[in-house]
Amino acid sequence: MQQDNISKNNFEQCLKCDLCTTVCPMKSVNPDYPGPKQAGPDGERYRIRDPRFYDLTLRFCLNCKRCEVACPSGVEVGDIIQTARIKYGRSAHALRNSLIANTDFVGSVATSHPRAVNGLADKPSFRSILDAFGIDRRRHLPQYASERFSKQFNALSQDGYARFVTFYHGCYVEYNYPSLGAALIELLNVCGYGVRLLDREKCCGAAFINNGLSARARINAKANAASIRKALENGSEDIVTTSATCTLTIRNDYDHLLGVKTDDIRQHVMLATKWLFGKIDSGEIRLAFREDWKGHYAYHTSCHMQMLGWQIYSIDLLKMIPGMQLDVLDQECCGIAGTFGYKKENYEYSQKIGEKLFADIARTGAGTVVADCETCKWQIENGTGIKVLNTIEVLLDALDIQKTRELNR
Repeated sequence: MQQDNISKNNFEQCLKCDLCTTVCPMKSVNPDYPGPKQAGPDGERYRIRDPRFYDLTLRFCLNCKRCEVACPSGVEVGDIIQTARIKYGRSAHALRNSLIANTDFVGSVATSHPRAVNGLADKPSFRSILDAFGIDRRRHLPQYASERFSKQFNALSQDGYARFVTFYHGCYVEYNYPSLGAALIELLNVCGYGVRLLDREKCCGAAFINNGLSARARINAKANAASIRKALENGSEDIVTTSATCTLTIRNDYDHLLGVKTDDIRQHVMLATKWLFGKIDSGEIRLAFREDWKGHYAYHTSCHMQMLGWQIYSIDLLKMIPGMQLDVLDQECCGIAGTFGYKKENYEYSQKIGEKLFADIARTGAGTVVADCETCKWQIENGTGIKVLNTIEVLLDALDIQKTRELNR
């Protein structure tokens, strides 16, 4: 519990040790960025006296949270910077930022006309238009699904299960990659659990937060928190996710950055890999794997997964597969940071940050990378040409479906 004389993000406890600066991926490639210590707790001492001390270079912060992982004093360095951006920041690209942050709007439009949108995405003329709008022409845009996940879910019967969890699927599964949602449902069904969706789900709000649109993020946060409470009241054991960023945003940022209280629901929101590992560890769920399955994979820990500290659950689940050759990569930032790497002014920084990770992946010789973050997937595939899968997809592919179903009856 914080004392009355301690600020919300605990900046008074900063030791000026500069550990946060040593792990900052942006500081390593951009001399214009002062680093998290100066941008965060040091700058906050000035800003609370006079907002004119706000430094425009704070826009370079990736909100990767690596500074918070490194801090020995528990200072919420990243949250200090994000709060300052929300409170004082102004963008020269307000229209662009509003559009790319509104994933529900863009996704709903794109999935209404997926062939046209996907066809335009690789056309040089369309890329030139986007480039003029402030979205770098060199960035590959994500493909959109022909049918939204929530519509596909209606065809998947979840009757006959005594135990249920609720799946917060997020924008990525809803609009871009419904097959990941289908994979999770199949995996949980085989393990004896039915799956429900929230009555009312909105984008987690991470993109709004990172673009300084806190009022819109708060609307989404309130709606999601209310829907999560309702799901728990209606008998769902927990709320499971497949995105580290969505999970961290709901668990931490709703309260820390948006003032939306989540004390009563926070511990029930978790990545499916953490939830599944816990059930296996307690003996409630057992998995059986195919004897003929073999694969060489590299596991990338996303920055937000590192902040959660949950990468060990995904890694240990993958290591359970008998035919698995797994290279666990050093914890390097991929550089995309959600919408950050799509912006024209940030693209070069984004790629420079990702270079070490790309080289590490190449050295492993792995044919596939595993990551629990959708934007890491896009960045790695864009930077290496190597396919990236979610941990859930790999587990399902290696699973002996029939034996696992029998074990969990």
